[in-house]
Amino acid sequence: MKPRWPMIALCISVLVASAPSAAFPTKDEYVVIADNNQKSTVPVDTTEKPRAPIKLTEMRVRSEVALRYARTSVLTHVHNPDARPQEVTFRMLLPDTAFISGFTMILSGKSYKAYVKEKEEAKQIYTQAVSQGLGAAHVATKARDSNHFTVSTNVEGNTTAVFDLRYEEFLVRRNGLYNHAINLHPGSFVPKMEVVVHIKESQKITALRVPEVRTGNEVDATEKDAQNSKAVIQKSTNEKEATVTFTPDLTEQRRLAQIYAEKTKQKSSSEKYIGYSSTEEENDEDATVLGQFVVQYDVERTNNGEILVNDGYFVHFMAPTSLPPLSKYVVFVLDTSGSMMGRKVEQLRSAMEAILSDLNPNDYFSIVEFNSDVKVHELKEADEEPAPAYSHYSYFNTRNTPVTLVPPSPATAENIAKAKVIVSRLNASGGTNIYSALEVAFNLVRKGTRNENETDVSSTVATTTDGVSTTAATTKKTEKIEKELEPIVIFLTDGDPTVGETSTARILSFITEKNSGDKRASLYSLAFGEDADRAFLRKLSLRNEGFMRHIYEAADAALQLHDFYRQVSSPLLSHVQFLYPEKQIKEGSLSRNKFRTINAGSEVAIVGQVADDATEITPQVNAFCGNDDGIGRKRYEVSQKVIVPKTKDEHLPLERLWAYLTIKQLLDKRDAADDSKDDSAEKKALAIALKYEFVTPLTSLVVVKPEETNAVDVESVDNLHFSNPLRTVAFFKSSSSRLQPGGMMDYNRRRLGTFGYDQYSAMGPVGDVFGSPGLPSPYYSGGGGGAGFAGPPGPYSPYYGFETTRTTTPIILTTYATTTAQLESYHLEFFEWTSSLLNPFKDTLAFNDNGTEVILKLSKDDDPPKADGGDTECSNSTSAVGASDSAASVCVYLTRCHAARSITADDYQKSYCVVDNKYAGVCCARADVDKTP
Repeated sequence: MKPRWPMIALCISVLVASAPSAAFPTKDEYVVIADNNQKSTVPVDTTEKPRAPIKLTEMRVRSEVALRYARTSVLTHVHNPDARPQEVTFRMLLPDTAFISGFTMILSGKSYKAYVKEKEEAKQIYTQAVSQGLGAAHVATKARDSNHFTVSTNVEGNTTAVFDLRYEEFLVRRNGLYNHAINLHPGSFVPKMEVVVHIKESQKITALRVPEVRTGNEVDATEKDAQNSKAVIQKSTNEKEATVTFTPDLTEQRRLAQIYAEKTKQKSSSEKYIGYSSTEEENDEDATVLGQFVVQYDVERTNNGEILVNDGYFVHFMAPTSLPPLSKYVVFVLDTSGSMMGRKVEQLRSAMEAILSDLNPNDYFSIVEFNSDVKVHELKEADEEPAPAYSHYSYFNTRNTPVTLVPPSPATAENIAKAKVIVSRLNASGGTNIYSALEVAFNLVRKGTRNENETDVSSTVATTTDGVSTTAATTKKTEKIEKELEPIVIFLTDGDPTVGETSTARILSFITEKNSGDKRASLYSLAFGEDADRAFLRKLSLRNEGFMRHIYEAADAALQLHDFYRQVSSPLLSHVQFLYPEKQIKEGSLSRNKFRTINAGSEVAIVGQVADDATEITPQVNAFCGNDDGIGRKRYEVSQKVIVPKTKDEHLPLERLWAYLTIKQLLDKRDAADDSKDDSAEKKALAIALKYEFVTPLTSLVVVKPEETNAVDVESVDNLHFSNPLRTVAFFKSSSSRLQPGGMMDYNRRRLGTFGYDQYSAMGPVGDVFGSPGLPSPYYSGGGGGAGFAGPPGPYSPYYGFETTRTTTPIILTTYATTTAQLESYHLEFFEWTSSLLNPFKDTLAFNDNGTEVILKLSKDDDPPKADGGDTECSNSTSAVGASDSAASVCVYLTRCHAARSITADDYQKSYCVVDNKYAGVCCARADVDKTP
């Protein structure tokens, strides 16, 4: 019997989370699994026997960090000791700022490499697979600011599978340190585990710490935290390189897993990821999650910054360290609506007490409280009896209380003490009047940023110890900026606008217009908990010189708030511009080069492409910095000159760093823009992502793997029952590193909801918002290729890392099912016969010609491919289309031949030819070439 080649299609679509430059908002991942195992004529023993469990034998993580750019490879070996094939699921928790850059599977000695597709095209593949009833899975993220990568496949009996996942990220500097985190969630204890982080910088490494393995749900470690005694640190003699090696044996792995479990048990119930049942038992914690391995470091630097050039690309780092902070005016806009009641408002009070203590003596501040109404607090309230809480007004209506714009208060010890009394009295009630609160905040900024105690510095000239010339500008605009405080708005909310203006689109437009001109302020949004509209808040901040941060509703929420404030509370430079001569930089290649502020402990990086004939780069940095006495500001200027080297340094990943940062910033630009406007930023980001094979919110990872399994019985797909063929058939969710089967969910479902219990599932909670009403939620039975179909519960591994399941009922698919949309994408809608030959995963027509596999490329361009030398006469085809005499026929791309619309797949295999050495051509009568229907 002629063998049928089975196929697995894995479509991974990563949607990134909130961070200053990360894509928002959900952290979902979709995996399509389609098996069509070869049918065997060998009798199969159907007697159930115990199966030897899958074993994870080796896990090696290698990170190469060069110039803060980390490239990480996770290599894992999984052995199937049983004679029968078993399905294994590989999971990896990734940082939310990372882009997957490669994935390879080695199965039965054969290597299968993944490739990147545009998201809509991958979605068609996904829809096609699901419409055939193929298994699909979704995994909810557990650790903060993270994403899941998940792949399932069969492992043949007595063989070892190797998975190699690669991802890349630019390490952001926070509070004076770069943090590189690697999640160690293997799913079982590993006999051979090794983590190696190699750091190579252009400047000396001044700080290097490896804290004890963490849970991944804490704020960044500090020098006060315990260090990892098992990590070995080796430094080079020039102090610019370091290698950190961590090889926990089984004893150490068990110790770390126990610590992780104990820390997890200490979490309160409100700390659970949204979507988890409140009745989950805490004693089912995963016993094999080790935690998060973290390396922290910093490098030597000056106020001048650093420029590096290599192979046509450059990066310009700037992280001033020895400048005095600018005097600032902070407006705290605090949500005290009814949803903040209880623990949230208590944590807000605690956080504000710590934040107020961090204000500098020359700073000014205001406190704006809002619920259904808005109030600017006066410090004299601290000396008065607290007003009784008003609890008899409607949730949706205001009391129309006039808002008095109270002048900003200087951050003296007395005023800070009074402010702490005021925030200690904050109580939650009413609705959420976001627009009015922000309108009041920016009215305060426009009236209160002038420092009346400041002296005229228009003639000041100073030189820093770095030799940086700083002169006061003489224009009126410069004098005006010099005498102003740096305005910052810290906006915290936990919900959507419910009172006053409730249209987020109009709020975005009005507030952005309000916050304009010379007194434009940086707006930092804090989305407290899971109910805040993070997409709206992200767009609001991106449009207003800031960023959004997700504050998780957890026991350490007050610490999260304080940690965030520390990152933005000390602006060292404002109105920063990086200027590069036009002739030295390729047009359109420069990344973002203007910044409202650069804060202490942070860093900005500008990347670009060097012009072909440039021999040097001579940038200039213009900004304002604080005076030594802390009052007012002065002009800051830095000019540098860097020679463009003629040699290439293979260790400087500047080209990929350029691609990574450019994509991130283009996605920010897209997210900040109006939904219906110019999509040029998205198109450019997509083109770069496809070129460099990055998995982004615009692209997906696709793996096509022929699988030669003949050790199981088979059943026709027609005999299987599906409640809804357009839905996925398994949903996984994680809590305390535990995976459980649940309900169905739509492919485009973006947000998680609450869970109930379904009468059909005895194994755990199912999603009442995901499944179809009245339909049973399917179990995850984990069949080899039939993974996820409805049926009796099968074994599953409650771990991150690897999951092994039985091979039950595989599926037979003789061809790739093709949709009309797919044919249209190749302009083949009138060539329906091509559906039986089309491979949508590789954009090809494929068939067997007398024992030889023929693969012909398809084009999606509007203009069909043509041979460079013009149409040539047919020579290889055994017959022609549209004429009886092949001598009067020429080889043209398929869509150019009108007569080819009415042929069959068998006819094409006799008349095909190759256009331009790769494209699907047909031997066509000249009269039928480019013929108008």
